[in-house]
Amino acid sequence: MGIIHQIGDKLRVQIAGFSGELSKSLKKVGKRFTEEIIYGILSSGSVHLTEISRSLEEGITMHKTHDRLCRNLGCAELEEEIGIAILKKGSSYVEKETLIVIDPTEIIKPYAEKMEYLTKVRDGSTKEIRNGYWIIQAVATDVEGKRIIPLVSRLYSTVSPDFESENRIIQKAVQDIYDFTGYNGTIVFDRGGDRRELLVPWTSEYLINYIVRQVGERHLHYGRQLISALDIAEKCKMHYRETTIMIKDGKTVVTNIDFGFAPVRLPEFPERLLNLVVVKGFGKKPMMLLTTLDVKNSRKNVWRIVRSYLSRWKIEETIRFIKQSYKLEDIRLLTYRRLKNMITFVLSASYFICVHLGLSERLKILAAHAVKAAKRLFGIPDFNYYCIQDGVKSIFMRTQKGILNNKQNSPPDSKQLLLFS
Repeated sequence: MGIIHQIGDKLRVQIAGFSGELSKSLKKVGKRFTEEIIYGILSSGSVHLTEISRSLEEGITMHKTHDRLCRNLGCAELEEEIGIAILKKGSSYVEKETLIVIDPTEIIKPYAEKMEYLTKVRDGSTKEIRNGYWIIQAVATDVEGKRIIPLVSRLYSTVSPDFESENRIIQKAVQDIYDFTGYNGTIVFDRGGDRRELLVPWTSEYLINYIVRQVGERHLHYGRQLISALDIAEKCKMHYRETTIMIKDGKTVVTNIDFGFAPVRLPEFPERLLNLVVVKGFGKKPMMLLTTLDVKNSRKNVWRIVRSYLSRWKIEETIRFIKQSYKLEDIRLLTYRRLKNMITFVLSASYFICVHLGLSERLKILAAHAVKAAKRLFGIPDFNYYCIQDGVKSIFMRTQKGILNNKQNSPPDSKQLLLFS
């Protein structure tokens, strides 16, 4: 047996074990389906049930496999059970200083007509209003943005009968995360988080910490005055300077920025002292970051707030990774429940790549083989989860397809292979 076939078998073992952990609370059919769908997404790199069915290579017609997968994907309990299992696993990596990046995103379906509860969304690329669905995502990371832990990915429509409000969906996602992490971690949110419905409850709960970028129109208590955040930013003294290097549109951009901070309070809850960290240099308008974190008058503390927010920009690469690696915007399921369940299984697949293989010391050799199998033309980028996913897909394409059978589940004869068992 060649090395690629051995690695393929070991990857199947890992997928079987991982899916088994996620589906503990499900019945036998649910357990089997969870393994099939996660394997199918990883091996095909697609959310098309046709491609997933083809990757399973069962001894029946593909049409029957497709029908079974479609039927099982309509199970009502999958989104909650699998989503909670992922959140429970991911929360073990969240520590006090971990950043929890909340990012509402969208999938665009401009030509779809029969998909259930299609709604109007704003295309992040073209800024146009088009048909599609919203997704609330949460990813945990460190300040450097090197460790990526997908926590939450939930599809929703503003026209579905169970929809209350976007604020409620965000609040529930945050509360679910904190219920499992024990209030570890700091929320990092872009300007979409600058709304009273989110800031007031988060500020009034002293266990919650956040860094939320401000639009600039919100009025804050500054000394004895009640003035806009933008006016405070204009008055704020920039005591510190730093040079940042970022990748934008494929080009390296070097920027000199000045930054400082001002102590402020939220008028709706003045009991808690906040800080407005101000950054100048990224554009004509200063960047304003409202935070509950204690800044103090030190370069190290202020710079840490700035770096924490900038790490959110790196997380956007994770969002693109998920969309591109699994062709998320090509999803063609017609019912709302199946759409929501599929997004949860895509979360599971990305967790397998980013955490189960990507962070495990025991499985780094297996991940390295997957990266090598990707055979990328321009080498390995810093964000190498693309490579791992490409490599996993490439390995399964070059070996026998399908999930494990009973014989493959038995311990391997070669002691060398026990490294990955």
